[in-house]
Amino acid sequence: MKITLKKSLIGCKKDQIATALSLGLKKVGDCTEQPDNAQTQGKVRKISHLVTVSK
Repeated sequence: MKITLKKSLIGCKKDQIATALSLGLKKVGDCTEQPDNAQTQGKVRKISHLVTVSK
């Protein structure tokens, strides 16, 4: 799955920032390719308001 950071991490909770960083997303527009498994889906669910996902 392709994950893109669409909104800034400024003002987000520390755990949401850590989740974004664990996915390799540091600044707006960053894009990463991740495997489609339960762990990745859980991370995306936690920061769903900040990212867009395409398969």
